[in-house]
Amino acid sequence: DPYCGLAAKSRLATEIADLDLDDGQEPDADTLALRAEAAEKAALDVAGVTNSMGAGAGWSRSQVALVTSDGFEGTYSGSSHSISCSVLAGEGTGMERDYDYTSSRHLSELDAPEKVGKGAAVKRLNPRKMKSQAVPVIYDPRVSGGLVGHLAGAVSGASVARGTSFLKDRMGQQVMASGLAIMDDPRIIRGRSSKPFDGEGVAADKLALVEDGVLQSWIMDSSSARQLGLETSGRAARGTGGPPGPSTTNLYMEAGKLSVEELMADITEGFYITELIGMGVNGITGDYSRGAAGYWIENGELTFPVTEITVAGNLKDMFMAMTPASDLVFRYGTNAPTMR
Repeated sequence: DPYCGLAAKSRLATEIADLDLDDGQEPDADTLALRAEAAEKAALDVAGVTNSMGAGAGWSRSQVALVTSDGFEGTYSGSSHSISCSVLAGEGTGMERDYDYTSSRHLSELDAPEKVGKGAAVKRLNPRKMKSQAVPVIYDPRVSGGLVGHLAGAVSGASVARGTSFLKDRMGQQVMASGLAIMDDPRIIRGRSSKPFDGEGVAADKLALVEDGVLQSWIMDSSSARQLGLETSGRAARGTGGPPGPSTTNLYMEAGKLSVEELMADITEGFYITELIGMGVNGITGDYSRGAAGYWIENGELTFPVTEITVAGNLKDMFMAMTPASDLVFRYGTNAPTMR
């Protein structure tokens, strides 16, 4: 493989930043069980909830140590705490499912079990089906990060080098609406995907993928960068069973200026998505088709629940028509505000 090899010495991290990723806590199994039980009880106490699909609480600690024959040595550790819950509401063929979860590096930043349980309580009972039509679509923050993830897949150095990306020839061009910015920042303190160096020991810094709607960079490790005649962007990720590959860290779309209410105010009829189903995205053409559920919008307000809808289009068009709200919150490894 002519592109295989260590990262350039000049790119290796010389200082290992402390990103406060490990809180040093180690809860026992009984403590985790109590958190799970509290979440489930809070959900079952909500009127209309008829059964539980289970609740869980977890904790882990990982430690990364990397040494290369070019002289790099680095190590860091990270903790992770989580609570999840999934419940059913309704009866017979009218039953609906919903879920919620929380995760954080530090236990002090984890949502309370009761909040997770209430968040999982099903609100989409007696949903309707809608006729095929073209209307404005709003993505809830629970699912809007997926759109940012599709952009990341299209600008992965490996995909671009293979020629399997619908954005492979668009560097330096407008690929999203003016004003939009997509960032990847591995140095967020306590970030879910933060790291002081990448999987090759390269210093990891904040990277702008899109600025003012213009594509600025590929996501590259050393191998994909060599294939493209460029330098790594410090985005190598690896395990212990194979060579590195390009990947994002804390990926997010910057918040917009409009509140969620303002984003929906002029919509006479539209669709507010809270859940997506399936993987119907073509990375070569940008074609997009996914099952969805959520709520119908009428005169700027959420009204009745809807289900069994397919949202279809092409990501190239969708990216150019996006408007983000101002409610960006960092909950996952990939985050975005409410998105129209």
